[in-house]
Amino acid sequence: MPITAKLRYLRIAPRKVRMVADLIKGKTARQAQTILTFISKRAAEPFIKLLKSALANAKNNFQIEEAGLYISKILTDEGPKHKRWRARARGRAAEIQKKTSHISLVLDTIQGEKPRKTRKAIKIKKAKEAEKKQSSFKVSKSPEGILKTEEKKPGLRAKRIFFDPRIKKTKRGTKKVFRRKAF
Repeated sequence: MPITAKLRYLRIAPRKVRMVADLIKGKTARQAQTILTFISKRAAEPFIKLLKSALANAKNNFQIEEAGLYISKILTDEGPKHKRWRARARGRAAEIQKKTSHISLVLDTIQGEKPRKTRKAIKIKKAKEAEKKQSSFKVSKSPEGILKTEEKKPGLRAKRIFFDPRIKKTKRGTKKVFRRKAF
């Protein structure tokens, strides 16, 4: 069950707030509190207040204890800019932008966490599938080009696929035809 808490119009630039948000993303509530108390960033104090507010929401509204919660999502968005002006040479004015942030913190229970597939695991899975596909083909050369025939499986017919040796596939899947230039 996701529990949310929002802090709006924080007078710190979103770039500086995201540095602190990245430190506590994915941590348990207790670990995040410990990290935030000892960090020397200005955005840490508002984050502590926001985290305590989210924990109070969880306890009051859903009767969930602090020990079983972790930070599943933190969004740091840009708020409205306060525009100020500063006098410059020759009667000109330069704009000063005082930036604000909106922070959304989402807590979730540890039991509800699903295992995430990493990029490495996905690549390994794709490589195994590609090996299976390649192992089911036999390659034979003929005067017309390269022929690939699928190995016979029980109850299936063998397929013949014609490949032109001049056509090459690129990384994006588009085909390039090799042609010699006439000199």
